[in-house]
Amino acid sequence: MKHVLVSLCLQGMFIHALAQCSASEFQLQGDYLLGGLFGIHHDSDPDFHDRPEGVDCASKPLISSSFRRFQVMRFAVDEINNSTNLLPNVSLGYEIFDQCSDTHNFPDIFYFISANGLVQPWGEPHKNLSKMMAVVGPYTSTKALIVAPLLTMNQIPMISYGAASSVFSRKQKFPYFLRTVQPNKDVIGLIIEILLHFNWHWVAFLYINDDYGNNGLELFMKKIKDTQICLAYIKGLNQYTNHSQILKQINAHRIGAIIVFAPEWTAEALIESAINQNVTNKVWIASDAWSLNKNLPKKKGIRNIGTVIGVSEKRVTIPGFSDFINFSRRRTYCENASQNIHCNQVCNCSSLSAKDVVAADPSFNFPVYSAVYAIAHALHNALQCGSGRCNDNITVFPHMLLAELKKSNFTLLNQSIRFDENGDPDFGSYSVVFWNHSGDAEEIGFYHFDQSAKLFINNSQMKWHTHGKVPTSVCSEECPVGFVKKYTGTHKCCFDCEICPSGSYITHNMTECMDCKDTEWSAAGSTSCNLREVEYIPFTDTGAILIMVGAWALVGFTLAVSVLFAINYNTPVVRSAGGPMCFLILVCLSLCSISVFFYFGEPTTSFCILRFSPFLLFYTVCLACFVVRSFQIVFIFKISAKFPKLHSWWIKYHGQWLVITVAFGIQALLLLIGYTCCPPDTFKETIWYPDKIILGCDLDLKATSSPVLLLLSLCFLCFVFSYMGKDLPKNYNEAKAITFCLLLLILTWIIFATTSVLYHGKYIPILNALAILSSLYSFLVWYFLPKCYIMIFQSYKNTQEYFQGLIQNYTKTISQ
Repeated sequence: MKHVLVSLCLQGMFIHALAQCSASEFQLQGDYLLGGLFGIHHDSDPDFHDRPEGVDCASKPLISSSFRRFQVMRFAVDEINNSTNLLPNVSLGYEIFDQCSDTHNFPDIFYFISANGLVQPWGEPHKNLSKMMAVVGPYTSTKALIVAPLLTMNQIPMISYGAASSVFSRKQKFPYFLRTVQPNKDVIGLIIEILLHFNWHWVAFLYINDDYGNNGLELFMKKIKDTQICLAYIKGLNQYTNHSQILKQINAHRIGAIIVFAPEWTAEALIESAINQNVTNKVWIASDAWSLNKNLPKKKGIRNIGTVIGVSEKRVTIPGFSDFINFSRRRTYCENASQNIHCNQVCNCSSLSAKDVVAADPSFNFPVYSAVYAIAHALHNALQCGSGRCNDNITVFPHMLLAELKKSNFTLLNQSIRFDENGDPDFGSYSVVFWNHSGDAEEIGFYHFDQSAKLFINNSQMKWHTHGKVPTSVCSEECPVGFVKKYTGTHKCCFDCEICPSGSYITHNMTECMDCKDTEWSAAGSTSCNLREVEYIPFTDTGAILIMVGAWALVGFTLAVSVLFAINYNTPVVRSAGGPMCFLILVCLSLCSISVFFYFGEPTTSFCILRFSPFLLFYTVCLACFVVRSFQIVFIFKISAKFPKLHSWWIKYHGQWLVITVAFGIQALLLLIGYTCCPPDTFKETIWYPDKIILGCDLDLKATSSPVLLLLSLCFLCFVFSYMGKDLPKNYNEAKAITFCLLLLILTWIIFATTSVLYHGKYIPILNALAILSSLYSFLVWYFLPKCYIMIFQSYKNTQEYFQGLIQNYTKTISQ
């Protein structure tokens, strides 16, 4: 009963169609039939199926490019039937249907899978007696998704010339589906290559809101993840789309490149709206579905919208097709002179002349042509054709063609026709086209779909709307060299540029500023680091030479003074200056000068130790001697009379040498402990001078604080005792000389400390050495030289009588 109902429905539909038109173009009898599905008319009205009976596809706008593809299939079958090499002694026929709406699709499919007017949904496929060997089409992915399951159920192969959705590459779901058009993944890949070629990173993606467009959007978003491209705006297009609002939003986002991934009727509506809305200075990237459109490039105002670049299949001229169209159209008009229609499924084709068909958009013509030939070659192999005949004893069923189609490998118009394991074309290349000022799609580049896929574009052929300069489409301009991107939103294309600070660098493939090594430096905004200049005071430096000469001069002076004091050892001047203690002071001053020589040359740990330890140790002895000397003078004149026992004890136990020895021992112990726990080490100053490394010595405060504190304590005691003896007899009064030396000492180190805080250059060691020399010369010059002057030039003052006279005068003054 179900079989009968389906049969009656089918018969009713076809009787209605045959009553209106001739079967001259849509039907052809043959030994084996091919099905053809073409959207010759376009239904943009979603309520088309709700219209009353009798309203058919012919009432909708005719699509000249689809009609041309329909004619290509007819031509290919005609050419094969006239061939003596391909399918000799076998004729091909066809049943072609116009798929103008979803409701008009099912009668076509039911016809393909029916046998003797009956559809057997639960029948065994191998018992299908239908003569329909394979189906060419349909054009869109949405229609293919409807058709494919039904044909698969009946094991009828289908080769689509336009369904590009990647879902059809899944063979577990669509085992009988093949195609001669490149899948979306390849076309999207080519579009991305174009974007990257011209550095268009801020783009809009407008797509037809169906399976084809949604798949294209999904692939595009997936493929741009690892690129610099940002999808600034996306919008699905349909018959209700408000193009004006879309274009305003694109302008608001400052998008310069717009990808339109849609069929020609959808793209036409969008581009016409852009012209009417006076949209300017945009780059429009056309998918292969409308890049070769014949009407839009000649539209008035098309130049104002910007530049149109597209991708398209390689244009292949099919020999003999124009002659076929001219003959076919003339014949059709003659046969149907009394009719308004001339097709078996209602088609208002009379408005198209042969010239119109030949001049129509040639997109997807070769995929139709190669699809028909692929089926013919598969049938040729299945029938074991050869030597001018085919094997008449072989009965070929549709499912038998699939294996032969998968093995396709033949040459057609210099193209090698093959399919990969997914049923996708393993051949062909795409063109990159540009709509020139003449209204033509001019080829400016190409892209081969193979493992060595490479894009070539002849930039010199481009005529940009920006008058020669490649237009830009970015959210943020690329950062200048030496700047880092600081992202300001969710898009990686939107950012602010900040210069890399000094001491860091950035290269074109880095995302953040990298710090230079300690031994390197860079100015702000650098792309690399430079080695720092290592600086220290060499022994050959002029300042170093002068200071070392000064140190040797000090040693010479102390030696000369020592000789002079030795000659005049028993004189009052030498005895009042300290007697044997003077020689100890002079020796220690000479030993202190050793430190000066280690302030020059490249610092090492041993150099750092010898910079400080000789001076700290032996200068302690010098200060201890002056402390004792000051104390002795005050003690003799002011304390001994009041404390005679203390005076006798001091004399008996050589108190002065005991104090000096204790001071020396304590300082030596402090230095030993400090340098053992925290020895001084070399130091690299890298903060104050970014392009230099200043070599120096790093003193640990824990190691040096105690020895320095001891020095300060001795200096303080020396100053106190010297002040107490300020009114003693002139020749015995060493207080003024010692006080003056101490003031010079303090002033010297205050100046050095201030300079060290303000200046951090390589000459700090020279200043330090100079401070040490100044400290040594202060005692040599202001304590010892006046006494040398007396001994040499005023010998009358270096007598016992002269000193006794001074003491008597002091006694008289005190008694008064």
